[in-house]
Amino acid sequence: MFEEMFDVVDEHDEVVKQLPRSQVHREKLQHRAVHVLVLNSDFKVFLQKRSMLKDEFPGLWDSSTSGHVDAGETYDIAAVREVKEEIGLEVGRNLEKLFKINASLETGWEFVWVYVSRSEGPFQLQADEIDEGRWFDQNQINSWISKNPDDFASGFLVVWKKLSNSGFLSKRSWGNGSN
Repeated sequence: MFEEMFDVVDEHDEVVKQLPRSQVHREKLQHRAVHVLVLNSDFKVFLQKRSMLKDEFPGLWDSSTSGHVDAGETYDIAAVREVKEEIGLEVGRNLEKLFKINASLETGWEFVWVYVSRSEGPFQLQADEIDEGRWFDQNQINSWISKNPDDFASGFLVVWKKLSNSGFLSKRSWGNGSN
């Protein structure tokens, strides 16, 4: 059976070796991931409910797409790949790199680059990855997190907090060339 290979990284996000996914997770080794948030013209964010088949955070809500960076792959290439694989969206140049989050317990020992893209959908959800997806505005997400944070994957909570604190979601001019 095929098993994904990941780059294991040090505290500076420099590759030190490559190991199978199961070993990286079992030994809680630092590795890389991406999160992409897709926003529509009403500035709503598309969130996915992770499939119950997932080995990590099954049935919890998460970023529009998220996934590991494969061994030898760049963050940027992984972001484009994950969006295509999980929701069937071709992002091309319509992908903005926002910020990086350092590896921690909350991120599952992943260094995470966060991206944003624009789309109105509809999406083709990959059934073995996603049970459902819906659009939410920032206030709905904030209220939901404050009432039921356990409904969300821990990495998404870290991403959302940093995104909210950055003021990005209040920049309604995003996508018009005036970031």
